[in-house]
Amino acid sequence: MVKLGYIMEKKYFIVTYGCQMNVHESEKIAGILKEMGYSAAESENEADIIVFNTCCIRENAENHAFGNIGALKKRKRENPDLLICVGGCMMQEKDMPSVLRKKFPFVDVVFGTHNLYELPALIERRLSSKKRGVVSVLENEGGIVEGREPVRTSFPNAWVNINYGCNNFCTYCIVPYVRGRERSRRPEYILDEVKRLVEQGYKEITLLGQNVNSYGNDSGLMGFPELLDRVASVEGNFRLRFMTSHPKDFNEELVRIIAKHDKICNLIHLPVQSGSDRVLQRMNRRYTSGEYLEKVKMLRRIIPDAEITSDIIVGFPGETEEDFEETMRLVHEVNFASAFTFVYSKRKGTKAAEMPDQVPEEVQKERIMRLIELVNSQTREKSEKYVGKVVEILCEDFDAKKGYYLGRDVYGRMGYFKSEENKIGQFVKLKITEASGISLYGEEV
Repeated sequence: MVKLGYIMEKKYFIVTYGCQMNVHESEKIAGILKEMGYSAAESENEADIIVFNTCCIRENAENHAFGNIGALKKRKRENPDLLICVGGCMMQEKDMPSVLRKKFPFVDVVFGTHNLYELPALIERRLSSKKRGVVSVLENEGGIVEGREPVRTSFPNAWVNINYGCNNFCTYCIVPYVRGRERSRRPEYILDEVKRLVEQGYKEITLLGQNVNSYGNDSGLMGFPELLDRVASVEGNFRLRFMTSHPKDFNEELVRIIAKHDKICNLIHLPVQSGSDRVLQRMNRRYTSGEYLEKVKMLRRIIPDAEITSDIIVGFPGETEEDFEETMRLVHEVNFASAFTFVYSKRKGTKAAEMPDQVPEEVQKERIMRLIELVNSQTREKSEKYVGKVVEILCEDFDAKKGYYLGRDVYGRMGYFKSEENKIGQFVKLKITEASGISLYGEEV
C-alpha cells in the first residue's frame, strides 16, 4: 500500500472493547494504520487518529463506547484535525451508524466488521474532503481478505483467526447478525501464519473462531480436528490453544487429536450457558445438560488431567429457581477450572429480547452471587492443590508496581515470581509457595 504523504509521522491510538476476536482485529487495524504511515501513540492524548473498535454483546460495552466517544467532543473542537473513527460490531447493528452520527456528529469515519480492509480508503476520502462523517457499513459479509499483516501487541502470545461468523443463532446472541455467516480461511494461509509466528519467537498461539468446531463446514476442505493436527505438527517450541468450542460440535475425534500432541494445552473452553434443559432449549443451544456431561466424561476418560472452563448465563428469560438449581448442580458435577459468569442482558434484535417472563433484576443479582461463590470456591480449591508443586509457566509480562514477572501455565493459572533477569517470552519452572484465588506465587527453580 502506498503511504499517504500527508499522514506521515502521525500517530494512532486504538480503543478495544469485547472479546479476543476484537483484540486481534484491533491488531489488524494497527497493521493497516502502520502501512499508511502512522506509528503507535503511548496514549490517547498524543494521537492524531483514534479508532474505537466496538462490541455489542452486552449493553455495558455499548455504554462505555458511547461515553468514551462523547468525551472527545471538546478535544475535537480544539483540534479539528484529530481523526475519530468508529468500527466493530456495534456498527453492524441495525440503524446504529445513524444513531452514532446523530449523537456524535464530530465522528469522522464509521465502518463495520465486514469492511475493515476499507479503512485506508475511508480515511483517505475523509482527508481529501471537507465533508465530515464518512460512513461505510456493509450488510453482507463477503469473502475473507488475506495478506494484511497485523501489529501484534501481546508477545509472546499470538491470535490466529481460522474462521469468521456464526451459524448457530443462539436466541440471546447478536453475533450472527453483526459477524455474518460462517466463513473459513483456507488451511494453507493458517499454517503459513502459524509457521511465521513460530519463526518470530511466539510461544503460545490461539486459534480463534466464534465456533472453531465448525471450521471447514462451509468449504469442505478439511474439518477442525485435521486442521488442529496439522497446526500442532508445525516444528518449534510453542503451546497451542483454541477457542471457542460449541458443545454440540465437540467430539471424540477432536479430543484424540488433543491427546496426540503435547503442544495442545489440556484446557478446553466449553461454554455450557445453563444446566437446565428447558433453558437450553429456549436458548437454541441444541444440546441437553446430559449430552454436555457425557462429553465432559469422554474428555476426562481420554485425557484424565484435562480441565474445563465455561461461560454461564444467569437470569435468562423464563429461568425459574429450579432451572437455576439445575445449573448449580451441573457446576458442582463438572467442577470447572474457572467460569465466566454473566447476568442475562437484553440485546435488541435477538429473539430472547422479545421473550416473555423476563427475570427481575434483583432475582438475577441474587442468583449470580450464589453462582460466583460456588465457582470461586472451586477455583480456590484447585489453586490450593498447586502449593508445593513445580509448574511451567510462559512468562508474559512484568508488573512494575508489584515487582513480579507473570505468566500462565497450560491450565491458564497465572503464576507470579521475582527475577533479576527479564524472563518475558521464556518458559519458566516455578515451585508454587502460595495460592490466592486463581493466582499462584512461586520461586524459580
